[in-house]
Amino acid sequence: MEQIDYVNEHLLPGQIGHFLILLGFVGALIATISYFFSTQNQIKGLAGERSWRNIGRVSFGLHGVSVIGIMATMFYVMINKHYEYWYAFEHVSNNLSMRYIFSAFWEGQEGSFLLWMFWHVILGAVLIWRAKEWEAPTLAVIALVETFLASMILGLYFGPEDIKIGSNPLVLVRDVQNLPLFSNPEYIIPDGQGLNALLQNYWMTIHPPTLFLGFASTVVPFAYAIAGLWTNKHKSWLKPVLPWALFSAAILGLGILMGGAWAYEALSFGGYWAWDPVENMSLVPWLILVAGVHTALVSKNTGYSIKATYLFMMLTFVMIVYSTFLTRSGVLGDTSVHAFTDMGLEWQLVMFLGTFLIMSIALLISRRKSIPSPEKEESAYSREFWMFIGSLVLIFSSVLITFTTSIPVYNKIAAFFNPDVTPLSAPEDVIAHYNKYQLWIAVLVSVLSAFSIFLRYKDQKGWKSNFLRKSMIHLGISAVVAAILTLVAKNFININAWQYVVLMWSSLFGV
Repeated sequence: MEQIDYVNEHLLPGQIGHFLILLGFVGALIATISYFFSTQNQIKGLAGERSWRNIGRVSFGLHGVSVIGIMATMFYVMINKHYEYWYAFEHVSNNLSMRYIFSAFWEGQEGSFLLWMFWHVILGAVLIWRAKEWEAPTLAVIALVETFLASMILGLYFGPEDIKIGSNPLVLVRDVQNLPLFSNPEYIIPDGQGLNALLQNYWMTIHPPTLFLGFASTVVPFAYAIAGLWTNKHKSWLKPVLPWALFSAAILGLGILMGGAWAYEALSFGGYWAWDPVENMSLVPWLILVAGVHTALVSKNTGYSIKATYLFMMLTFVMIVYSTFLTRSGVLGDTSVHAFTDMGLEWQLVMFLGTFLIMSIALLISRRKSIPSPEKEESAYSREFWMFIGSLVLIFSSVLITFTTSIPVYNKIAAFFNPDVTPLSAPEDVIAHYNKYQLWIAVLVSVLSAFSIFLRYKDQKGWKSNFLRKSMIHLGISAVVAAILTLVAKNFININAWQYVVLMWSSLFGV
């Protein structure tokens, strides 16, 4: 085939970007290996722990510089509207306002992967600065996560069957589509496809960065949980992990609330629970993380529920990766209007999920006997007992959402083994299906939260008299005030269903 020398292409940004993508991947991989050996030497008391840690710091820093450089290169291509690049052609157009360039950047899969990686770089830098003895094990985990994410944008092909590894965000249009236009060495693409009109909204500018910071931040509690199991420091990890878990729960919760507000205002979805499976799955890790925050408080104050805290902190991140698989593998293409299309990354996403799921299970099983657990069971009159019950209720909520959302996954797995199997059917009325269960879970959580704050950790003496004398008065006044406010709210916002009246009362009662 005749080689064509194109004259109007701006190839330097792409060449710089390709180099930085490879450098970022190698940097993350070397950081993972270096921090791994640093941790092993730290555990065994061997020399070389500091040397390996310094190599890890330099490598992770190199990875961070590469990620920022890739993003800067992509922004340069998009701002200058170099449509010979596929990402610019697909997401930018001549009439797109400058204020939506950021929105266009993270509209695509590659841009959102880079946003996720960017937040990991920032969080990793904070841990290098503040984590002290926990730096090596936590950064080993975060660097491994970054290695997987960096592989998602490699865009390399191997073997005679052209096995694809990642999707390069700086590939040229002529390398993606074979059009007669490209037979002309002086071709020019005059305009791009642009940004979907529904996404040209200020929510698209502020919501994804907040939500992805929430997603990214869950790796820190996960990394601390892995570090605690890895080093057999089952109590000392609880103090540093709690502020991170609270930060992650706050940011992820804020991102979900912003998405809900966007749904009401701009997208005509009718509210959060009217959203499709992709959006529902973003709530699941948050619910598990909130359960983990509660068990972490219990573990820190009483020594109970350390195993549960390990499980919830690890499961939070695993569910983030699972929701990423649902979003990006194309498996929800027929049931979700909000999922990305399949880009050939399905097997990489499965490896990503499988690696951290197996790592979590293996460590938890291998260390289960060394995890301390008080011999005496929690008293039913103690705060830790009811906080644990509340955490289980949140986990039950997560299981219900995950089961329904994962129906397409079950069907795909079943069809792989038996093409003639009858697929499971999703609920016809998704909103009613979720509300039927989740509404009463919310009521129960609100009541339990209000009730448990009057209890004490490990406190049984004089519980009944103290509770009846003081707590019942407070709870009774709260119940009456909540009822009055509910009646006002019922008329003000026109609540008709009695179930929603109960939900409103329980929420106000909890507050």
